[in-house]
Amino acid sequence: MTTTASLPGRVGAVVLAAGKGTRFRSERPKVLHAVAGRTMLRWVLEALRPLGLQRVAVVVGHHGDDVRAEAETAGLDGLVVVHQAEQRGTGHAVRVAADAGVLDGLDTVLVLPGDVPLLNAAPLGVLLASHAGQAATLLTTELDDPTGYGRVLRDADGRVERIVEDRDADEAQRAVREVGTSVYAFAGGELAGALAALRSDNVQGEEYLTDVVELLRPVAAVRADATVVAGVNDRRQLADAGAVLRRRILDTLMRDGVTVVDPAATYVGPDVVVRPDAVLLPGTHLEGGTRVEADAVVGPDSRLVDAVVQRGATVGHSVLLGASVGPGAVVGPFAYLRPGVRLEAGAKAGSFVEMKQTVVGENSKVPHLSYLGDATVGRDVNVGAGTITCNYDGRAKHPTVIEDGAFIGSDTMLVAPVRVGARAVTGAGSAITKDVSPAALAVERAQQRTVPGYADRGTSEEGS
Repeated sequence: MTTTASLPGRVGAVVLAAGKGTRFRSERPKVLHAVAGRTMLRWVLEALRPLGLQRVAVVVGHHGDDVRAEAETAGLDGLVVVHQAEQRGTGHAVRVAADAGVLDGLDTVLVLPGDVPLLNAAPLGVLLASHAGQAATLLTTELDDPTGYGRVLRDADGRVERIVEDRDADEAQRAVREVGTSVYAFAGGELAGALAALRSDNVQGEEYLTDVVELLRPVAAVRADATVVAGVNDRRQLADAGAVLRRRILDTLMRDGVTVVDPAATYVGPDVVVRPDAVLLPGTHLEGGTRVEADAVVGPDSRLVDAVVQRGATVGHSVLLGASVGPGAVVGPFAYLRPGVRLEAGAKAGSFVEMKQTVVGENSKVPHLSYLGDATVGRDVNVGAGTITCNYDGRAKHPTVIEDGAFIGSDTMLVAPVRVGARAVTGAGSAITKDVSPAALAVERAQQRTVPGYADRGTSEEGS
């Protein structure tokens, strides 16, 4: 891949992200719509990262503060945000960046739109490598149906003459299948003069960046695959792009040794890490900064966001948000682990168990139908079915501590703050409001009352 280290002079980029995207029918700027775990703008900025550019200018307009904030989350070196107060075309957007001085001192300027999430660094590297000695170099592609795209017009010798927009093209020009992708490399010294000469006497009344091509010489073109440079103009195309991106991610994982049983039913975000020999079963959704270690099994039908699943652990039919699952631990089915949960090695959070801000020690079990919140559970503890930590008194949260080897009977209410000592036992159905000393038995129940013959009483009054 070509990087700026292999190119003469300073190289920067302008990302056009000012448009509203009316076909999305959304108040949210088009570039902020998410696809496969990132906004479209973030995908574009990540494509630029490997190139090592000296400067990246993002031109914002509609909801500019929101777009600025998203651009800054990428953390690119040399990032500058420029506001285009009035959207008067792509050429005008680049001129706004030039007038702001952010292109000063750049020998080569990449220009690309913020709505091409399928674009990656490879074709941009080829574009830069082909740009030496050119005033402009275009990234083009060929489409079976080029409707809506600017056509690349060449002379008899095959040299690029200009690009004509679809709305301004005549019938013969519309028959051309080679189209511009709105991705360019320009010689920085010549770009500013060409921008100053742009006019808006066209169907849309805008300053087209495509008109710069006719003003510069020499001009070259690099052909790219359509699936890499396709733009996104509506939600249907957004879904299509998402399918391509998700498949790229899964293909990489499978090449690296991850078993993905059904790629069509598996969703993995771009920042997720899955180690070789992990297994992803159908219906698995891995999002955010989730990490799955070797020999772990996730799924089926599980959603993990910013979660960690360590070696040999299993998670099935469950939701984990910011939770950590230790080596060999078991989660599910139908468990819900919320932020701050950590299962140590060999622990279990079983069926219909919910936890938040809780640590479960090694080899401890919470097998089913329980809620633990703001709790610390030691090693080798058994928590019976129906156990609840009553951690909220209506004003504040309070902690529960269960020490090593304790046995919590089924349907125990642990009214926090409370501590159950090591090897202590609570009787089934108890409401524990006071600390239980180590190795003690705590039972809190009303005396059972039995009324003989109750079922035979008052039958004549039924339904009255």
